[in-house]
Amino acid sequence: MDYAIARQHMVDSQVRTNKVTDERLIEAIRALPRERFVPDRARPRAYLDDDLEIAQGRYLMEPMVTARLIQAAEVKPDDIALVVGAGTGYAAALLSRLANTVVALESEPQLAQRAGWVFSELSIDNAIVFEGPLSAGCPKHAPYNVVYLDGAVEQLPNALTSQLADGGRLVGVQLEQGVGRASLWIKSGNAISRRVLFDANVALLPGFATPPRFVF
Repeated sequence: MDYAIARQHMVDSQVRTNKVTDERLIEAIRALPRERFVPDRARPRAYLDDDLEIAQGRYLMEPMVTARLIQAAEVKPDDIALVVGAGTGYAAALLSRLANTVVALESEPQLAQRAGWVFSELSIDNAIVFEGPLSAGCPKHAPYNVVYLDGAVEQLPNALTSQLADGGRLVGVQLEQGVGRASLWIKSGNAISRRVLFDANVALLPGFATPPRFVF
């Protein structure tokens, strides 16, 4: 399979046709070998417009959703970005081409290890992988100009919004009554505002379910 042709087709038919116009981002998507971030058996499906399972219950989000979320974050060359639930590192690798530094946070040891390997193989030296609980973020390197949720959440923890810099942007999908709302949160002083961007069907990240409520 010619992955370069498949990658260009993905850009032309899935990315550009879905309101993605940021040329820096489009070039990053065109250059990054997405097939390296999925299990070997799934490589022929790496460029389909669908989520791809990379581990039990964990998925690489479809290209269109990834691209639109990153575009909404308006990443600048001097930004520091945090990817929460980085998986095998695809979104973090894209962001590494747009931002100054990327922190990739992953809770599953095997996925974190795979992301580190791929970063090394692709000579990505401005992205670093940290292993830990996703809902806690990575305060060691905060504040962040951009926080990217690489999967859906039901509840957005204060720990993540508190790690945003003033003027920082957080992008992700929040599940509301079973419907995924891709959203942009912006921090201004101590206030957080939210804007819904589009609907997206995205798998829930571990640790972000709404706690059960007891009814008496």
